[in-house]
Amino acid sequence: MNDPARKAALMRSATYAAMAVAGLLIAIKMYAWLLSDSVAMLSSLVDSILDALASVINFVAVRHALMPPDREHRFGHGKAEALAGLGQAAFIGGSAVFLLFQAGHRLIRPQPVDNGAVAVTVLVLSILVTLGLVVFQRYVVRKTGSLAISADQLHYKTDLLVNLGIIAGLLAVTGLGWHFVDPLVAALVAGYILWSAFSIVRDSFDHLMDREFDDDERARVVAIAKTHAEVRNIHDLRTRSSGVQKFIQLHLELDGGLTLARAHEIADQVELMIAEAFPGAEVIIHQDPAGLDENHPVFS
Repeated sequence: MNDPARKAALMRSATYAAMAVAGLLIAIKMYAWLLSDSVAMLSSLVDSILDALASVINFVAVRHALMPPDREHRFGHGKAEALAGLGQAAFIGGSAVFLLFQAGHRLIRPQPVDNGAVAVTVLVLSILVTLGLVVFQRYVVRKTGSLAISADQLHYKTDLLVNLGIIAGLLAVTGLGWHFVDPLVAALVAGYILWSAFSIVRDSFDHLMDREFDDDERARVVAIAKTHAEVRNIHDLRTRSSGVQKFIQLHLELDGGLTLARAHEIADQVELMIAEAFPGAEVIIHQDPAGLDENHPVFS
């Protein structure tokens, strides 16, 4: 998607939808937990509460990340998304630890689950609502590449799996009397939540540390630059991402006899080709005479 305004509108819509869904899920899961006293249901409720907090963080982060560059932030505010991701991971990790303690206590002292049918009904409704949100978020991520929306989507995808597991656990408890299944499912949910938190931390850290594009994307930049008939070679390619904004820098090796005006024209043409392949990217090109003996960092 090439329209920045459209990207911004989609990202904002995704944050509004996430907060609305989170609020609805908290209300109905609170009702189901109070009726059932299921620790697995409690795990789902806690997960939704933290999803709501994470969605609020996302809302603030996305608004800040979409602010245009200013005098103090010439490269924009895109890294606010990565910072929000770290905040989300902290919330998620804390909830997982809490659930592990609750599950351990209930494993030692099993308790029956009341009104299991009501809890299952609530969870089925939660799955339907969450599935609609995840589909919309997936569309937004595909169109914008937003790290914050992608992290939020991971929360709600986790919810889908969590709720399916809890339904299975509740059916085992109410139908077969296997009371140990309820806290066991909660413990498994906590483990999955911890893994999700680790994934968010990893992606956020990559953005904050200016990790290079994937190898295939870097190779694509090189291939595009070399399609120009007057480009002898390129070197010192550097890439990074900041939120939805991508940055690409490289040196073009050109015939040393070219005029400055012609070298500038070639660089502009290559810049346009790269920008068309990476919509919205900021491309910076430096021109060097081919064969110039300079020391440049070499990375595999």
